Amino acid sequence: MYVDESLVVCVKPARVLSTDEPGGVPDLVREALGDPAASVRTVHRLDRVVSGLMVLARTPEAASELSRQIREGGFEKEYLGVVHGHPAQTQGTFRDLLLRNKPERKTYVVDTPGKGVQEAILDYWVMERTDALSKVRIRLQTGRTHQIRAQFSSRQLPLAGDRKYSLLEDDCEIALWSYRLGFDHPDTGKRMEFSMEPPKIYPWTEF
Repeated sequence: MYVDESLVVCVKPARVLSTDEPGGVPDLVREALGDPAASVRTVHRLDRVVSGLMVLARTPEAASELSRQIREGGFEKEYLGVVHGHPAQTQGTFRDLLLRNKPERKTYVVDTPGKGVQEAILDYWVMERTDALSKVRIRLQTGRTHQIRAQFSSRQLPLAGDRKYSLLEDDCEIALWSYRLGFDHPDTGKRMEFSMEPPKIYPWTEF
């Protein structure tokens, strides 16, 4: 989608790992660049089942600068999702405490602080509704593992196709799409923004 000497913006397919291992996104980017030895570094992750936009660094300096922006809040990530049900408000903020259960590879919303508990914050806007589904735009303020999936499912609003956090059986991949990225170019400081709509497949075609 976009390539220069310092970074690559690409679309991660569903069920491909974000990390640098055989078949992972960096591996696919090297293949697309035609250079199996190219320096390609993951600076942020998408869950394996999630698809959409990712940025990867092509130099150690770019990786360091993009990672700094992620830590300090200068890196914007927005998602589109389709959830079962309808949020009580058309826009709002979810603020929760999350606990990651590593053996289960699952994240839970908990009531009290404790070891391993992290605050998770996201903003959402309801874009469209059907009788049973809502299409939402989501902006992360924090980047916890499975944050979007855990926060919505804890409110009985599971993402369509989410087999880990929903008891409903949907005949589709998880309806969570990395829709927009915004960051300062690591070399020039110029603001870079990229967006892409999800593919025209179910359940996106319901809207």
